[in-house]
Amino acid sequence: MLLFLDVDGTLLPFGAAGAAGASGPVGAYPLYEPAFPWPAEAAGHPLLARVDPALGARLASLGCELVWATTWMDDANTCLAPWLGLPPLPVVDWPDADDEGRTTGLHWKTRPLVSWAAGRDFVWVDDEVTDADRAWVAGQHYPGRALVHRVEAQRGLTEEDFAVLEEWIRG
Repeated sequence: MLLFLDVDGTLLPFGAAGAAGASGPVGAYPLYEPAFPWPAEAAGHPLLARVDPALGARLASLGCELVWATTWMDDANTCLAPWLGLPPLPVVDWPDADDEGRTTGLHWKTRPLVSWAAGRDFVWVDDEVTDADRAWVAGQHYPGRALVHRVEAQRGLTEEDFAVLEEWIRG
């Protein structure tokens, strides 16, 4: 089973009130200290320290084949995989444009992920998916099962999200 993993808003929470940073007001996101020097590519991702490194073990414990489904592309393996204690993961290569998605209301990732899954069971966790994506996947993805799970961007992946994922994976 595949688990397509977004980064911004999923692993890296953003947008909550009072989330100014380490010196910000009460309620700011926790910041985690790196156990190793940041790679040069991390300079392009200034909020990286918001990603809880413990998420790597939680994701690995799901028993899925993890796949980066993010605009971070190879930076996800350079910056995030080591931070999370994960090996380099496959990266979905996005098409240049999804003009049809604009007229159907689908997220631009929806069609490429269903194509990438090629009928295999998959979970997709992202902060931007909608009921339109769920309905399209349900009608177009077969023979495998699919869970399109929306994560609240202001919180990122939570224990509640993991409970939903674990129940669906077991089912």
